[in-house]
Amino acid sequence: MDTEQLRRHNILVVGSSNTDMVIKAGHLPRPGETILGGTFFMNPGGKGANQAVAIARLGASVTFICKTGSDIFGHQSQQLFEEEGINTSYIFSDSEYPSGVALITVDEQAENCIVVASGANANLLPSDLAKAEEAVDLADIVLMQLEIPMETVEYVAEIAYYKNKKVILNPALAQPLSPSLLKHLYMITPNETEAEMISGVKITGQESAVKAARVLSEMGVQNVIITLGSKGALVYCDEGVEFIPAFKVEAVDTTAAGDLFNGALAVALSEGRNQIEAVRFACKASAISVTRVGAQSSVPYRSEVDIFE
Repeated sequence: MDTEQLRRHNILVVGSSNTDMVIKAGHLPRPGETILGGTFFMNPGGKGANQAVAIARLGASVTFICKTGSDIFGHQSQQLFEEEGINTSYIFSDSEYPSGVALITVDEQAENCIVVASGANANLLPSDLAKAEEAVDLADIVLMQLEIPMETVEYVAEIAYYKNKKVILNPALAQPLSPSLLKHLYMITPNETEAEMISGVKITGQESAVKAARVLSEMGVQNVIITLGSKGALVYCDEGVEFIPAFKVEAVDTTAAGDLFNGALAVALSEGRNQIEAVRFACKASAISVTRVGAQSSVPYRSEVDIFE
């Protein structure tokens, strides 16, 4: 399938945009501890923005709806999105709140801890989305996360559902979800922690992961994908139940791996792949990302994923 064919499939991402400030350190600090870190750098980030960039680089047409501050971080973000080929027609500027910022520490094992100051992301409201309903009309797939207000996520999920769009929710940051939201989803993609919180099932292995996925399915979600980090992902859908192993790589930074997984998943589904094939593609793309430092800077291009084994 050539690039022009791929770009006929439009994906709408509604979510957050942050500037990531990253320090690499020997270990993650404990409460009250100050440590000397190594390299410091700033990267564009935010779960929504990371997913939008991933979708663009992997060959699909993407529209991104977010809210940034009327500040240098917001202006830089908009410029970067345009350079990636993302449709920025529905990016809102907030004169009251600053752009979102994330403070990230990454240790020698590529694990991280993150603190986010949401800023304008927390002010992306249903009233904003009401001005962007055309973007939902034009989309085949709507992808969201939980770094924006829950009322906005629920609003978009409901209108997209009744327009027969496929709504994918990456439920991060972990929090309880309403029954009505779950019933408006085509697919949910929690990691282990998020799946435990939503389902009430503690995941200790494959059997408990399947049980958690079954509970989520019974709550109304059509398709469930549970990401299991270095162990891969569980697919629980009408096509069956299958564990997709992760690709073996030497991880450097896992910061945006989940975001890239979700962006790649949306791209593969938009191309008509089934859920199992789409998750394999997403695992491949996210494996490449963890070998690189940063959020959007770690996102591979489609040509890199296609030749990756």
